[in-house]
Amino acid sequence: MILLALLLQAAPATETPEARLERCADIAAANPAEGTAAASSWRLSGGGFLARQCLGFAYAAAANYPAAAGAFEEAARDAEVAKDRRSATLWSQAGNAWLAAGDPQKARAALDAALAGAALTGLALGETHLDRARALVAANETARARTDLDAALVHAAGDPLAWLLSATLARRTGDLPRARKDIAEALARAPDDASVQLEAGNISALDGDEPGARGGWMKAVQLAPDTPVGAAARTALAQFDAGK
Repeated sequence: MILLALLLQAAPATETPEARLERCADIAAANPAEGTAAASSWRLSGGGFLARQCLGFAYAAAANYPAAAGAFEEAARDAEVAKDRRSATLWSQAGNAWLAAGDPQKARAALDAALAGAALTGLALGETHLDRARALVAANETARARTDLDAALVHAAGDPLAWLLSATLARRTGDLPRARKDIAEALARAPDDASVQLEAGNISALDGDEPGARGGWMKAVQLAPDTPVGAAARTALAQFDAGK
């Protein structure tokens, strides 16, 4: 707690709430326990929704995603009471945390709230559509997920995950031309991502391209040998060989 005390003492008297949030978030990233203490102290002294947001950052840094989601939701509600447009960002952060917690239903509710107004723009809007698409896929609502993914590709086109998920959804729904197109975009942005290579192999296999399938799966194994993605790629390779 010595570091926390020194950081708090170093705060300039004219520090803005936004600057304090940034400092609090830095503490949370470096030491989640100290970040929790800093955020809690700030909240008790009238930090409002920004203090609750920092508390969410601290919980997320500690991988306590349900608690993080709850803190972000409380912050979002406080921001709504204050009529602050940053409530949309806070709802989006809550949705992302619920996804990390493995609760897509709660994630969807939070992301619906984030997208209810027109406060989000640009990359933040795209990433929120992407997260809601993930929640909708988990609920097997593929048509609605496609709508959100298409929006994500407009506003977050630089994110390889958007292209990967779009390609995966296209493959699962039988749209092979779209799957090929979108996985190519994902590969262009993240060729060293094992998940992208795994999906590239899956799409090549469905397309009857054995060399392409083998190449993608082998690359996935090389990139992430001791992960579920690498294990899935090894299983896929074995199934390919069994078909000979």
